Amino acid sequence: MRTTITIDDRLLAEAKEIAARSGRTLNAVVADALRSSIARQRGAHPQPRVQLPTFPGGGLRAGVDLDDGSGLLDLMEEAPI
Repeated sequence: MRTTITIDDRLLAEAKEIAARSGRTLNAVVADALRSSIARQRGAHPQPRVQLPTFPGGGLRAGVDLDDGSGLLDLMEEAPI
């Protein structure tokens, strides 16, 4: 699955170094790190399920594509406060 995330510049540089030294792709390094972090979280503290509140409304704004991360950021920056 393809997604967009924002990563601190120094952290990204370190991940790229690890990828280059180990002969793996940046994607593989990030996926491995995420798997390790999730495994530690699950083992340390089983998280209770959280019930998130929902609110009535008109639903998703017309023209919004939830799969377009940069488009969502643009819309959030345009939104009146």
